[in-house]
Parts: sequence; C-alpha cells; structure tokens
Amino acid sequence: MVKNAVGRDIPVQVKGMKLTPFQGAFAHRPTGRKAAPSLGYVASPDNRNKVVKGIEAAMKAVGLQDGMTISFHHHFRDGDRLMNQVLEAAMRMGIKNLTLAPSSTFPCQEETLLKAIGTGTVTYIEGGSYRGEIGKAVSNKIFDRPVRVRSHGGRVRSIEAGAITIDVAFVGAPSADHAGNCNGMYGPSACGCIQYSVPDSRFAEKVVVATDNLVDYPCQPIEISEQYVDVVAIMDSIGDPARIVSGTLSITRSPTRLKIARDAVKLAHVTGHIYDGSSFQAGAGGISLAFTKFLGELLEREGYVASWSMGGTTQYIVDILHRGRLKKLLTGQAFDLAAVESLRNDREHYVAGVDHYANVHGKGCLVNNLDVVVLGATEIDVNFNVNTVTFSNNVLAQPIGGHQDTAAGARFTIITASMMRGRLPVVIDEVTTVTTPGETVDALVTGYGIAINPRRDDLLDMVKDSGLNIVDIEDLKNLAYKKAGIREQKKPRWGDDIVALIEYRDGTIIDVLHEVV
Repeated sequence: MVKNAVGRDIPVQVKGMKLTPFQGAFAHRPTGRKAAPSLGYVASPDNRNKVVKGIEAAMKAVGLQDGMTISFHHHFRDGDRLMNQVLEAAMRMGIKNLTLAPSSTFPCQEETLLKAIGTGTVTYIEGGSYRGEIGKAVSNKIFDRPVRVRSHGGRVRSIEAGAITIDVAFVGAPSADHAGNCNGMYGPSACGCIQYSVPDSRFAEKVVVATDNLVDYPCQPIEISEQYVDVVAIMDSIGDPARIVSGTLSITRSPTRLKIARDAVKLAHVTGHIYDGSSFQAGAGGISLAFTKFLGELLEREGYVASWSMGGTTQYIVDILHRGRLKKLLTGQAFDLAAVESLRNDREHYVAGVDHYANVHGKGCLVNNLDVVVLGATEIDVNFNVNTVTFSNNVLAQPIGGHQDTAAGARFTIITASMMRGRLPVVIDEVTTVTTPGETVDALVTGYGIAINPRRDDLLDMVKDSGLNIVDIEDLKNLAYKKAGIREQKKPRWGDDIVALIEYRDGTIIDVLHEVV
C-alpha cells in the first residue's frame, strides 16, 4: 500500500491491475501515444448504404461476440432505450462475458442490466458512474474485480490512452443518413447533442449508429462522420427526450438553499470572479440551478455580459443567452428540452466536444478557461476534499460527472452544500470517499456561513466588508456534529476486498471503495 497525495492508502496492484496513486492535481505526466483502431478499412462505393433493420441485425453485421467491450452514451439520461435493446438482443443471441463501457447509467437501465449480469451476458462494467441499484450491486461485490469510477474528462482520457478498448460503440443518434453521418439536434428523439459518443466512435473498432429518424444524405450538422461508422440500425425508438429531465434538475425551493445560492453569487462577485466578460459553469443540482438564475439577475443588474458559459445546459443558462447577458453558450450535454431547442435555433449556441471540454492530457481544455464554477457535494471535509460518489454509508450512488475537471480548471471553485443530509452531517472530519481533492476547491458556501480554503487566503481581504458570514470550516463541522447529536464522525463498516477504484481525471487512483459489510 502507498499513501497518496490526499492521505489515502492505495494498493500498487489489485486483481492483476497495476495502479498509480494520486500525486496531485497536475503532477502526473503520461507516457506513450494515443490508442487507435485497426487499419484495413476501405471506403468503397459498394458499401455506401450501411442501413440494416433493427439492432440485432446490426449486432450481427459488426460481429458482436463473447468477451467484447461495448459502449453507450447517456444523452437521453433516464429516457434511454438503446442500452436495454442491445442487452436484450445479446441475451437472446446467447452472447456472454461482455464488458459494458457506458458514459453513465440511469434507473431506466437497472432492471435489464442487472438481468444481463445475472445471466452472464455482462460480467464487468468499465464505466464512468454507478447509480442506484447498479451502484449498490457493485458495492456488494457483484464483480470479481473492482470497477473504475471516472469523471467525464477521465473517461475520454482513458479511451484515448487505450485503458478502455471498445470493440463496438453503440450511438443513439436522433438524426442519421444511410452512410452514418449523424447528430442529436433533430428528429422525434432529439436530445441536443451526442458528444459523449464522439470519442467512442473515433477509437472503437466498430461503430453502430442506431436511429429512429433516417434523413437525406448528407445529414447536417455532422457530429459523428460516416468515416467512423460501420452500420446504421433503423429502430422504432432510441429514447424519450421528455425523460432527459430528472428529479435532480429542479431548482430548489428551500429558503436555506436559496440563501446558499445567493451567497455563492455574491462571493464570486466580490472576489472579482464575476465581471463584465467573465465565464462560468454551474451544475444541475437544485442549488446550482438557483445560482445560475441569481447570476443572470446580477448580470442584468450590473450591466455585465458574460463572455461564455458551458456544461450541461439548462433553461436557466438559455434564458441568460436570450436576455443578451451571455455572448456564447457551449454545450456538451442538454439537460432539458429548452436546451435542445436552443441548440437548434440560437446562432451563439455551440456544441462542445467532451475531449475539448475536460481532457487533462491534451494541450488545453475548456475548463481551464473558466472564471468560476459552482459544484455540489455529498460530503466535504475540513481539508476541503469533496465526495460526490457515495454517501456516508460507502455505497456507490452518484456520478463524478465533470466535478474533478471543472474544479481543477476554474480560477474559482465554489462548493455549495447544506450542513445536513437528513440527520447526517455533510461537513465532516474526513470524507468517506475522496473524489475531488481539496487543493482544487476554493470555498464552501453553506446556510450557516462560508469557509475559505486556507490556500486562498488572498480572498480574505476581498470579502472583509462584504457582509458575508465568513467562518472557519472547523466551526462548520462542529456545528454539523452538534446538529447531528454526535461528538465524532461515524464511519461505515467495510470488508477487505476492494470493489471500486476512484480515478482522478489523470488516471491515478485518488481513493478506493471496499466491499460494504
């Protein structure tokens, strides 16, 4: 075991996998070259029409067989239908020992995926996130080796580096032509964009585009080009856009949480991170959505025009664009139907590739140009380390998303959080699982005060006469413990076996999860 840069004990090897402990947010330098699919394809006029009917025909056409790795994107979120259709077909065909490599999973896939695991059709997940029943199953050691939990940027990096080798990428495309050119903007299943599948299409050995909207050649605009596509599968339906919006995408109504959002906007403003020409990103949780709404009001009040914003796009950011308080909006994922419509119709709304967005092992990425980002947490500790993937019970429940990526890149990273989750404290001595290191977090905003990371003592003079309640994070922790009726942090029981490896965005291991007892 080796102690990494956030003080966690990390094995140098587990189940034959060699691990590199986390060394710091920008310390790790990769070696080698980017991975690539095989040569040998010939673009011939004889195979210009790649259309087959149904997903099973497509799977046969690309030679899907036992032991392969298949990937999916999550732009339909809880309205996705493609993964279930592929897994059901694989079970009918008797295919076994598949590795699943999705950018994320959602409740709509749980029943089919768990059934596929039970039948031996799926025997491992090489994923980005593990929610709900799937997270519980992983935490209870459903696989014989630990899974890896990755950020959005970390997943792209791992594909480019060859850590994830995709045999067949399945792309749910709301619009496609007979050659495979496709996009996410148009059609009955329009989801905005399909950028999370772009790295998969470029690095996979085979690519299946599944669509319920075949259009005339050439499909425009092109998000994925025909040069990467092997087969186009015509489907009855690939997803339900109405279910892109989930319960996590509703603005908070809590007076305390609304105060947190207002204080976060004021903090970013008085410290000089919101100004005429600034850039920002906020998450899609209830407090973050409120932050975006209040930020729009501040821009209007001060007469500012933000230079650009990005991320999982919602109605609240689109409203800022429409009011002329934002010059350019960049989207890697649409989080509601207003964002889908805006991508189609607004000239200053652009598609942003996930590789460009957050890949730390490139020569630059969008997150490095952010002035301010506002993010949530399931837990945060006195060293400002953040947990986003488990609660205090150590069970996988939430994704990392772009949390690690934006926290590291932005000039000012704010965590917004309630002091308590039910009867459990959120601000604690030591997070159950480290996902984002404290060195990349600048401030914590709660309903009971704002804690500034000691690394950013340059901010203290800026907030001195702001009227904001600046407190020590130890005081917030003590207050949370008092509210919970405890004197010290209660830690979960876990076994010896490691069930998950929490990767930092550079591929090093920032923490591990042990089997739940």
